[in-house]
Amino acid sequence: MNIELVIDVRDTEIAIALLENKQLVELNMEKSNVQFAVGDIYLGKVKKIMPGLNAAFVDVGYEKDAFLHYLDLGPQFQTFNKYLQSTLSKKNKSLPITKLKLESEIDKNGKIGNVISSGQSILVQIAKEPISTKGPRLSSEISIAGRNLVLMPFSDKVSISQKIASPEERKRLKRLMESIIPRNFGVIVRTAAEGKKVAVLDAELRGLIKKWDVAYEKLKTATVPSLLVSELKRTSTILRDMLNVSFNNIHVNDENVYNDIKEYLDTIAPEKEKIVKLYQGNVPIFDQFGIDKQIKSLFGKTVSFKSGAYLIVEHTEALHVFDVNSGNRSKATNDQETNALDVNLSAAEEIARQLRLRDMGGIIVVDFIDMHSQENRQILFDKMKDLMAKDRAKHNILPLSKFGLMQITRQRVRPEMQISTVEKCPTCKGSGEVSPTVIFDEQIENQLTFLVNERGIKNFILKLHPYIAAFISKGFISKRIKWMFKYGSRIKLVPMSSYHLLEFHFFDRNDIEIEL
Repeated sequence: MNIELVIDVRDTEIAIALLENKQLVELNMEKSNVQFAVGDIYLGKVKKIMPGLNAAFVDVGYEKDAFLHYLDLGPQFQTFNKYLQSTLSKKNKSLPITKLKLESEIDKNGKIGNVISSGQSILVQIAKEPISTKGPRLSSEISIAGRNLVLMPFSDKVSISQKIASPEERKRLKRLMESIIPRNFGVIVRTAAEGKKVAVLDAELRGLIKKWDVAYEKLKTATVPSLLVSELKRTSTILRDMLNVSFNNIHVNDENVYNDIKEYLDTIAPEKEKIVKLYQGNVPIFDQFGIDKQIKSLFGKTVSFKSGAYLIVEHTEALHVFDVNSGNRSKATNDQETNALDVNLSAAEEIARQLRLRDMGGIIVVDFIDMHSQENRQILFDKMKDLMAKDRAKHNILPLSKFGLMQITRQRVRPEMQISTVEKCPTCKGSGEVSPTVIFDEQIENQLTFLVNERGIKNFILKLHPYIAAFISKGFISKRIKWMFKYGSRIKLVPMSSYHLLEFHFFDRNDIEIEL
C-alpha cells in the first residue's frame, strides 16, 4: 500500500492529509493558535466538587471549567498529590521520584471529596479537547508519549501493546524495560517498539524522563492556571503515532516545517529522512495531489461510492447516522440478496473511511440495506471489523440488529472535522445574475491597465480558469501577447482548475497575490 502524508502550511493553520493509494483517509486542520490539545499538561485549580457526579471542575485557563472524574485521578493519586503539594510549598528542590515511597492506591469506589478539595492546586492532563459546549476532559494519571514508549510517572507497571502478537517478543520487551526503567516510573510499550534494540528504547526513555523533569522544574515558578508541557505539534504527533515501514512519502510546502520534520525524523527513524520532500510547485499542494477535489466530494451530506450507490450522512447532538442506498446501480443483479450484500460491503469500506476522515466519535448508527441471510449478515459484520482494525481510535462494533442496524462506538477526543461543501456562487455572489461574459476579457484588461499605470507593476502572474487561460492564449498573436506589447509587461498565465469560470487573480513574481 502506498501511504503518503501531504502537509499544506497556510497563514492561520496547517492542513494535514493522509493518503492511502492516493485516496484521502484522514484530514487534520491544526490552527496556528490552538490551545488545550490532547496531551497538554496543566497546573490547574479545583473550583468546585460535585459529589453527585463524583467529579470536580478544574480551572485550567479555558473559558469553561474542565471536567475531572474520580476514576480519572489514577490509582497512585495519593502519592502524586503529596509530591505536588510538597513541591509547591517548599519552592525548592524536591526529593527525586525514584526515592519516594509510594502511598497506597486510592479506592476504586471512593468519593472525590475525600481525595481533593476546592481551592487546591492539581496537575492534570487534557484527555479530550473542548467539544461543542463542553470544556476539556481531564485526567490526573499523567502520561508522556514517545514514538515507542509512553512514560507513566508514579507507577511501577510495564505494559506491552496488545497488537504485538509474538509471545517471545512481548517477554523480551518486558524483561528489557524492567531492567532499564527507574524506580517509581511505569511504561507502556507501543506497537512501534517491536523489534527495537535496547539502545533505541533506552535513549527514548531518558528523553521522556527529561521532559517530565523539565515540567516539574517549571512548577517552582508557575502560577495557577498555567501550561507546563505542550504536546507536540499535530504534524509531529501524527508522525509519531503513524510512521511505520510502509510510509512512503511526506510532502510539505513550507521550508521551516520541512526542516522541523526532517529533524524530528532524524531522532526517531533516521532511515526514513529521505521520504520528506519540499514541494515548490506553482499549483497549490492540495490541488497538485487531488486532495481539494476529494474533500469537496467526501464531506457533503451525500457521498457516492460505487456504481450509483451512495450514503446519506446525518449528525445530531446524540449520534451520527449513515443511511445506505443502492441508487440506480448499473451492475444490479436479479438476486436482490446478492445485490444487497454487494452494496453493503462497498458501503462498509466507505463508512470506515468516513469515520477516520471526519474523525467522528460517540455513537454511530448505520442503516444497511436489509439482508435476510444470517450468513450474509455475519460476512458484513466481519468485513466491518477488518476495515476498522487499522483505525487508531478505540472503537466497538455490534452485529447487525434484526432491523438491519449496526451500532458503533468510537472514541472522541477532538471535535469532529466538519467542512462545508456548499458554497455561495462566487460569480454572482448569490444574486443569480452575472456580468456579460463577452466583456470578461475587457474586465481583466482594465485591472491590468490599473496595475501597470497606477501601481507601476510590469512583471506578474495571472491565475485563472483553464478555459479562460486557453482563450487568452489561443492563436499566433494571442490576447496575452497583445497585452504584453501594449503595456510593456511580462505576463505569465497559470491555469487553476479550482477556480470558477469567471475568477481570476493577479500575483507578483514571488507568487504573492496583489490586492486590488
